[in-house]
Amino acid sequence: MISLFNINDHIIDTSKYTHLLHGENVENLENTLKKYVGAKYACSINSATNAIFLSFLNKSVTVNVPSIIPPVVLNAIATSGNRINFVDNIEWVGNSYTLHDFGDYKIVDSAQKLEKNQFKKECNPQDLMFFSFYPTKPLGGSDGGLIVSDDKEKIRWLKEAVLNGMSYSKNNWERKINFAGYKMYLNSMQADIVMKNFNLFEEKSSALRRLVARYNNELGYENTSMHLYRIEVPNNEKFISQMRDKGIVCGKHYDAMHKNSTYTRGTLFKCPRSEKVEKTTVSLPMNENLTTVEVEHIIKSTKELMW
Repeated sequence: MISLFNINDHIIDTSKYTHLLHGENVENLENTLKKYVGAKYACSINSATNAIFLSFLNKSVTVNVPSIIPPVVLNAIATSGNRINFVDNIEWVGNSYTLHDFGDYKIVDSAQKLEKNQFKKECNPQDLMFFSFYPTKPLGGSDGGLIVSDDKEKIRWLKEAVLNGMSYSKNNWERKINFAGYKMYLNSMQADIVMKNFNLFEEKSSALRRLVARYNNELGYENTSMHLYRIEVPNNEKFISQMRDKGIVCGKHYDAMHKNSTYTRGTLFKCPRSEKVEKTTVSLPMNENLTTVEVEHIIKSTKELMW
C-alpha cells in the first residue's frame, strides 16, 4: 500500500538523557531552527496546538478562522478564552498564514510549512510564528512544535509558561515559580528525534519538490506546498475509496467546520467555497521515498478517476 506520508524510523538510546527537561538536545534544536528560519529567539513546546493555546491565552479576541481547518486549531483558540468567526478561506491549506493580527504583532501559523529564512521573509520582528513537529508534518518528530520571534520578552514568557511557570535554569534543581504555568515543554528525547529528521530535511525537501513538479506537469496543477498535494475531483469520498482499491492511500484535508455546533454556538456562517472543497478536494501521497514506478501508478490512477 502506498502511504500518504513517510514517517522516519529512529532508534533512541534513552540512557544518554541525563537532563530530560531541558538538556543539550532541546537547546541545540532551538538554536539550530531559529537560525534556519531567521529568527533571534525560539521556544520549543510539546505540540503546535499548545503553541496556539499559549499565544491566545486570555486575549479575549474574536479570531477569523478558515472553515477548512483541523479542529485542534479551533479547540486551542476556544479553550484559551477567545471567540471564533469562520471565514471562507481555502487558500491557506498546506502553507503558512496569519492566524490573527493584534495590530502591533501577528500570530503566524506555519504548522504545514518550513523554509530557510522563512520568519525573516514573512514576519515582522515582534510577530510570533510557530511550526509543528507532528509526525506527518514537513519536519516531523514524535510530536512537538517551535515558536519563534525577534521579541525577546514574548519568548521569555513562553519559555516559563511551558515549564510550569518556572524560570529556566540549566541546573535542573534551581527552580523559581513565577506564575501558574503549564507542563508543555519539549523533552530531550522528542528534540533528539526532530534533530535527526532535520539532518535529512534538505534531502527530503528536494525529493518532495521533484514530486510536486512531476504531479504539476502530469495533472495540470500549479501547487507549491511541500506538505499537501491537493486536487479537485467530483466526489472525494468515492475517489479515496477507489484509490485505496488500487493500493494508494489519499487524504481529505479538511472538513468544513463552520457547520459544527460545537464551535458555531448558534451563529449561522456562510462559507460556500469551503462546503464545496470539503466534498471535492483530495490530497495525493506526499512521500519522499516513492519510487518512480509508484509515482507513475499514482498519476495513472488519478487520471483514470479524475474525469
